[in-house]
Amino acid sequence: MRNSIEIAQYIKKLRKIKGLSAVELANRVGVTKGTISRYENGTRKIPMDDIPKFASVLDVSPVDIMIESEDEATINYIEFPFIPATVSAGLPLEIKSLDENDLEYLSIPDNIMGKWAVHSDIFLMRVNGDSMNRVITHGSLIAIKPVSFSGLKDGDIVVYSDGGDYAVKRYYRRGDEILFKPDSTDVMFGEYRTNIDNADLMIHGKVVVYIVELD
Repeated sequence: MRNSIEIAQYIKKLRKIKGLSAVELANRVGVTKGTISRYENGTRKIPMDDIPKFASVLDVSPVDIMIESEDEATINYIEFPFIPATVSAGLPLEIKSLDENDLEYLSIPDNIMGKWAVHSDIFLMRVNGDSMNRVITHGSLIAIKPVSFSGLKDGDIVVYSDGGDYAVKRYYRRGDEILFKPDSTDVMFGEYRTNIDNADLMIHGKVVVYIVELD
């Protein structure tokens, strides 16, 4: 049986594994972010009556939260920086400048990350929109590996920006022309064209893993 501090830390670990920020968890459970913070730092106990709420949001049973299973320790988790802003799979969104204090960290099982588990430069973001919904649905968590133009090939899914607007699309190059194409069931989404000489164009990385949350 876990004690109150262990329960709070396990809920925190589940929150990170599920790709939820403290704010997102608070909203879904129906408490404030400050309350979640006090639970996680051990200054306030989680009421036992609220355990089923956390279990429902985190998709586990209340027993899983209160009692440690024998095989739980065999799973290795790795923390990756999470940028708490969505990257657009629709209209480009501007992501305001972020510093180290804005970053959160999410724990992902190494068996999900596969060969990318050992890459310390990977960061996480959440997708907003449906222009990539054939492969990456709205709300999915994506792992992004920084890469240069020379490291890309046609069809790679990339996060890019042009003058501060961030989006995720498939990358193609035709000579000096760069094309970013959607991969969507909605034919209304169009491709974006630019040139390799565009000084504002930045490739922030290649999507190497995506975690889709199914209904």
